[in-house]
Amino acid sequence: MKKSITLFFLLAIVNLVSGQSSILNKQKAIVQRDSIKKSKVITEGQEKKSDSVLTTLGAFKAFKKGAHASYYADKFNGKRTASGAKFDNNKYTAAHKKLPFGTKVKVTNEKNGKWVIVEITDRGPFVKSREIDLSKCAFMDIASNKGSGGMLVTIAVLDK
Repeated sequence: MKKSITLFFLLAIVNLVSGQSSILNKQKAIVQRDSIKKSKVITEGQEKKSDSVLTTLGAFKAFKKGAHASYYADKFNGKRTASGAKFDNNKYTAAHKKLPFGTKVKVTNEKNGKWVIVEITDRGPFVKSREIDLSKCAFMDIASNKGSGGMLVTIAVLDK
């Protein structure tokens, strides 16, 4: 009797573990499908698609040189920003302490000259030495070292 009970529990544990591992494999496959990167680098004078609205780029006015930029942590994905919009690390958005919400900003990496255009949708960064927080997508597009968490940038504001 003891052997049959022990055998029953052993089979139940094996079944439970194998079921858990198949669930984990399915979740990994879903995450891998969602992590496909899309190239969204835009050259000046081109038309840009911004959340299904087509806009033409205009002239930019220099705002700040030598500004320190960083990017949002993944834990903020899906949370509400100060403007009320849901934050998405895969969109071209940024946080700035003073610029109005909806402002289009051209952020240029001073090391390699790569740049992106982002929209201010949040307040921050709340670290004295940093000027702007970029979404992870925007940061990685212009970063020369993908492993770094910060860089020096030039910020220019779109003239309306």
